[in-house]
Amino acid sequence: MHSAQLLWRVPEDGEAEVEEAVRRASLAREALDLMTLEERAALLESLADRVEGAADDLVIQLADEVGKPVAIGRGEVAAAAGFLRSCARFGRLDDSGLHTQAGYSRRRPLGVVGLITPWNNPLAIPLGKIAPALVYGNTVAWKPAPQAMGIATRILKFLAEESLPAGTVSLVRGGAATGACLVAHRGLHAVTVTGSTTTGAGVLATCARRVMPVQAELGGNNASIVWADGDVADAAGRIAKGAFGFAGQRCTANRRVVVDSHCAELFISELEAAVAGLGWGDPHDADVTVGPMISIASRDRVAELVERSSATCELRAPHRTQANHDELVEQGAYIAPALVLCEDPEHEVVQQETFGPVLVVQRAKDWGHALRLCNGVEQGLVASLFSRSSDRQREFIDRAEAGVVKINAATADVAVDLPFGGWKRSGLGPAEHAEGDREFYTRLQSVYGRATEDA
Repeated sequence: MHSAQLLWRVPEDGEAEVEEAVRRASLAREALDLMTLEERAALLESLADRVEGAADDLVIQLADEVGKPVAIGRGEVAAAAGFLRSCARFGRLDDSGLHTQAGYSRRRPLGVVGLITPWNNPLAIPLGKIAPALVYGNTVAWKPAPQAMGIATRILKFLAEESLPAGTVSLVRGGAATGACLVAHRGLHAVTVTGSTTTGAGVLATCARRVMPVQAELGGNNASIVWADGDVADAAGRIAKGAFGFAGQRCTANRRVVVDSHCAELFISELEAAVAGLGWGDPHDADVTVGPMISIASRDRVAELVERSSATCELRAPHRTQANHDELVEQGAYIAPALVLCEDPEHEVVQQETFGPVLVVQRAKDWGHALRLCNGVEQGLVASLFSRSSDRQREFIDRAEAGVVKINAATADVAVDLPFGGWKRSGLGPAEHAEGDREFYTRLQSVYGRATEDA
């Protein structure tokens, strides 16, 4: 276990610093506009090479700074490079627009885009936003989460090595107050945010008052349905990793599992065994899947919820018998993975996105009941089904209230070349990635007539 140390102090930037960052981003627009789309796309591919070349260092940095297990950190580094390459590929696609006798349509960049990014994927999420902003001709004023400042500084270094126009990506530092100051700045033309529902609500309110485009990814209370005609043991293994990898601190993590009552006992037995087999401890250990939470405060919040749930629900936490359990809890932000068997669909542990290593198990009386339980929360980010029935799979895809649906897979993780966006309270605005990027980072302009050739 690594000893405690202070990594950095983050100042709280105010109006003056935000003003300077937006000013620099605004001034950089003209220089960026001189770059061709091909040059910008090639820059993203070069940036992807830099990320991949620094993979070993980045994986350790992720473990040091946000407690991400190295095995999962490698996946984030690969995803970050993948987003850069995918964005370069989509950015190059022909978009000649509509041509009629009256004129034609075209897409134009928004201008200066404000970015608010979280700590849990401090490499992939920012690069997944910065890349489309740049390829479509926008500049960026960016506020990363304070806990992610080390990785944010590394990203700026990568960008500087690409010789981008000065100010193209300008950084502001601080917490919620700095973020609110940035979003309210008159020089922004759009905002993209990934964060909690609370964070998102403040951003959405400001953007609504300013009538400004917004893209918001606000987390998920994701469910997998496990049906008796599926591979129950395989489902248990995949869901355990999807729920507890990185201590459940992913917006796509499995939060709930709805299981067919006909196979419930078998599935719960397999699930408990799969959870017990997950490595829990030091994130630098290659065999660890479940590391610490981001802070003691987050750990205590989740622990209190689990404790309250134990009064009315059945709790199973196999790692509590692990030899070094007490030592881990005493010296860091560790909490043992918990399975909560809960029959009350309105219970807070069902309805609340814990954002921690907690998985709620609900039994379904029949297929209709399973769908109601799956859809019975305010969020709608990811949902999945484990079943061999093609008819059931088709019905699930049609009826699941989620922006992303999966078949025979855990809810965690997404592909780099498909749109990613939530329904209901999980998101607002165009989806991220793939063709969704063009929808958000550009706007349509209709041109009547034709430009006159000079004599």
